[in-house]
Amino acid sequence: MRVFVTGASGHIGSAVIPELLSAGHQVVGLARSDAAAAAIAERGAEVHRGDTTDPGSFLDGVAASDGVIHLAYDHSFSDMAAAGAADLHAVRAMGEELAGTGKPLVATTGTLLLAMRANGQLGFEHDTLPSGPRVDVENAVVALAEQGVRSSVMRLAPLVHSDLDHHGFGPRMIAIAREKGVSAYVGDGANRWPGVNTRDAARLYRLALESAPAGTRLHAVEDEGVPFRRIAETIGRRLGVPTASISAEEAGEHFGFLGGLMQLDNPTSAEATRALLGWKPEHVGLIADLEEEHYFAGA
Repeated sequence: MRVFVTGASGHIGSAVIPELLSAGHQVVGLARSDAAAAAIAERGAEVHRGDTTDPGSFLDGVAASDGVIHLAYDHSFSDMAAAGAADLHAVRAMGEELAGTGKPLVATTGTLLLAMRANGQLGFEHDTLPSGPRVDVENAVVALAEQGVRSSVMRLAPLVHSDLDHHGFGPRMIAIAREKGVSAYVGDGANRWPGVNTRDAARLYRLALESAPAGTRLHAVEDEGVPFRRIAETIGRRLGVPTASISAEEAGEHFGFLGGLMQLDNPTSAEATRALLGWKPEHVGLIADLEEEHYFAGA
C-alpha cells in the first residue's frame, strides 16, 4: 500500500514509519515544517508538505494513497476544545475524500476518554460516548464506515512509552518530580493507568490499516493498568527523590494543568483487539521501561 501518514515526524510516527516500510508499504508523511520534513525523509518516507489545519494542503496526498493513518493532534492542552475541533475538521475532510473507495483510515483517540465517561470502570472497545472534543472525532470516524470507508479508531493508552518518547506523559511526570523534588500520587494512588510500548502500538496501527473491519474501535494497551502509586514510586526511586501522597486539592498545584488527569482511574481491556487482529505486545512493559536510563539521562 501507499500509506499517507499525518503526525509522521512525531513520537508515534517515528515507530509507525519503519513498521510500515519493513512490511513492504510505501509511506508518505505530512510535514508542516522543514524540521518535520527532514525527520520524515531521514526515516525513509516520502515527504508531503502541508498542515492538517488546512485540508487543501494535504487532500491530494490522501487521494493518491491506498490508506491513511492519522496521528497528528495538538497535545499542548492550551485549548482542548479548539484542538478537538481542528481534528474533527481534518478527519471530516479525509472522510469526504475517501468516501466510497473502501480504503482504510485509521484515526487516533485515547483510553482516558473512557475514564471521563465512567471513572474506575473497566473500559472495553465497544464502549462509546455521546460527545466531547476527541469523542466527536472518534464517532465521526466510525460513522465513515457507512460511507464506504474502512475506518477504525485507535484508542491509545495514556502512557505510550519507549526510548522514542520525549514529550509524553512519562517525561512530563519525570520533569515535574525532578522540579518539585518529590514524585507524587493522589490519595492512595490506587487509580490505574494503562501503558503500551511505542513499537507495539506501531504494529497495531499497521495491522489496523491492513485488516481492521470498517467501524472498528481498537485498544492499544499492554495491560489493564498499573497503579499510579507504583508509577510514582518507580520515578521517585530512579530520580533519588521521595515519593509522597498529595490530596486532590494539591494535585492542581503540583501537576499543573495535568492535575485532574492524574486522578483518573483508567483500567482498560484490549482482549477484543487482540482477538480481532492477532496482536500481542512483545516489547518491554511500562514499569520495566521506566527503569531504563533513556528516561533519566538528563537527570
